[in-house]
Amino acid sequence: MATTKKTEGEKAKVAAKTNTKKSEVKEKVVNTAKAGKRSAKSLAEGEAKQAKEERKLATKEEAKDEAPKKAKAQPKTRTRLERRAKAYREKYSLIDINKRYNAEEATKLIGSTNPVKFDATVELHIRLNVDPKQADQNIRDNVMLPAGSGKKLRVAVFVDGEEAKAADKAGADLVGEANVVKELEAGSFSFDVLIATPTQMPKLGKYARVLGPRGLMPNPKSGTVTTNIAQAVTEAKSGKVEYRVDNGGNLHIPIGKSSFKPEQLLENLNAVMTSVNGNKPASIKGTYILSSHLTTSMGPALKLAF
Repeated sequence: MATTKKTEGEKAKVAAKTNTKKSEVKEKVVNTAKAGKRSAKSLAEGEAKQAKEERKLATKEEAKDEAPKKAKAQPKTRTRLERRAKAYREKYSLIDINKRYNAEEATKLIGSTNPVKFDATVELHIRLNVDPKQADQNIRDNVMLPAGSGKKLRVAVFVDGEEAKAADKAGADLVGEANVVKELEAGSFSFDVLIATPTQMPKLGKYARVLGPRGLMPNPKSGTVTTNIAQAVTEAKSGKVEYRVDNGGNLHIPIGKSSFKPEQLLENLNAVMTSVNGNKPASIKGTYILSSHLTTSMGPALKLAF
């Protein structure tokens, strides 16, 4: 009997060991599928691929440390003149930058310094020793150019009745209150100058916010608010220009076109300088004109001896 019991106990132990092995095998089967991403083969390939990438990265780092560092190329700096167009540089070579030209020399040379193909405007730029915030130093005036401005201005006149007939006879492009109001309401401005009489100014008050920023609001100082409408139209058509000092104390005044003859430019230049000098404030005791230059719209500038 004892022998039988012993045999049964051994059988139980063997059975237990067998069950343990079976459970281990089942766990392995669960952890690693027969095929797919979770198979033993796939996992081994993934580990090998990762190890390969790590070796490549390590090799690159070593090569990077061993390779000599290349010096960074310094950016080439060019002067402002070198960055200009070829045509501008050619015209610039005609000017002596260390020289101050008198009026005759400047007007003879300025026509040949135009680097563009169109008939550019000749501009006079003056730096004044004034403070525009002071009422007496806020330089503003208008001047008639003897040789004209070279620009065809479109003139509108805000009047009716007999004054409208006089304006039309003088060559105004747009005449009549109704016609001007129609354009203002539509937001189309087909004119460069607007002229009105003092009695008509209250009617234009509602359009001040539209006309003011464009520099079209009539003003007595510019001669666009007057009782002599015919004369105002004639002057505007003949080449009357207005100038006003900016916040930096500078004047920018057109005096003609690059196609003008030197004699014409000289006449206009002298007329403008006479007007500017005549507006010198009494409070300025020292130098009034600090510097002045003559230039075309897109060309190099000539220093003037004024």
